[in-house]
Amino acid sequence: MRKIPTLLFLLASALIFTQCVNTDTKEEWAIVLHGGAGSAAGMSPSERDHYMDLLNQALETGTAMLEQGARAIDVAMQVVVWMEDCPDFNAGKGAVVNSEGIHELDAALMNGRDLKAGAVAGVRDIRNPILAARHVMEDTPHVLLIGEGASAFAASAGLTMVPNEYFSTPKRLEQIRRIREQKENPDPKGTVGCVVLDKNGNLAAATSTGGMSGKRWGRVGDVPVIGAGTYANNNTVAVSGTGHGELWIRRCVAFDINALMDYKGYSVEEAAREVIFNKIDTMEGSGGGVICVDKNGRIAMEFNTDIMYRAWATAGGLRGTAIEH
Repeated sequence: MRKIPTLLFLLASALIFTQCVNTDTKEEWAIVLHGGAGSAAGMSPSERDHYMDLLNQALETGTAMLEQGARAIDVAMQVVVWMEDCPDFNAGKGAVVNSEGIHELDAALMNGRDLKAGAVAGVRDIRNPILAARHVMEDTPHVLLIGEGASAFAASAGLTMVPNEYFSTPKRLEQIRRIREQKENPDPKGTVGCVVLDKNGNLAAATSTGGMSGKRWGRVGDVPVIGAGTYANNNTVAVSGTGHGELWIRRCVAFDINALMDYKGYSVEEAAREVIFNKIDTMEGSGGGVICVDKNGRIAMEFNTDIMYRAWATAGGLRGTAIEH
């Protein structure tokens, strides 16, 4: 368990940060995205600047669509597509590999308007898993397809299929080498996600990941488990998480934030802090965070790690990009 002084510092930091972001004005639209959470160890100033630029590019993709009146579900999906195509994040191109040296990807999408959701898990050859999740949501009676079945469905839907090595980058190959040589521990944190409120008052959440570096083949984390790493409900909030997936599943993190708001009247900031710092933070190996936007466009970005790559914007002019607390 984290020492109390550190926990108090993180709580204070989160409170100050949230107060700097939100206003009492209901926003016409709002967007938050994340590129994973983890440790700041070894990050150079140039690397930090590079990621800040990438986050801004991803944010611009979403804000341009929202200003033109695009639907939340389309914006959330398209931002995640952009991040899946960027080799610097753990999703799509640039995803981590499992213990066998294979990329296995997960993604999920949820529409707050009607609570429809789609997800894929353990896929090895779908260039953009989030697009497959969209097709699952809209073109099947199911929520989650896995492995070869998900791939066959994606191919039949006309999605771009790629060889598994498409997802590889020198960084990820070096990472698995170090894990195999026991010079580095498997890292459960690293995901991309986006939550959106559109001009029509609809919420949506999208999340995609390569999962845990060095994971056993066939392992599935929280991302495609609706209510764990991804959730959206127009009555409350849209949530996308990044962290130790097994713990996110056990705590039903995304749905728990929704439930605290729905059943107990918590604000989005209060609910996110309660789950991350008073529930997840007490579990061993619990590092990670969430991004949230509620039905009024209020934003919460809470994490108990050193850093979480994140960016946000609202119609009212709030805009920012950050990595550290």
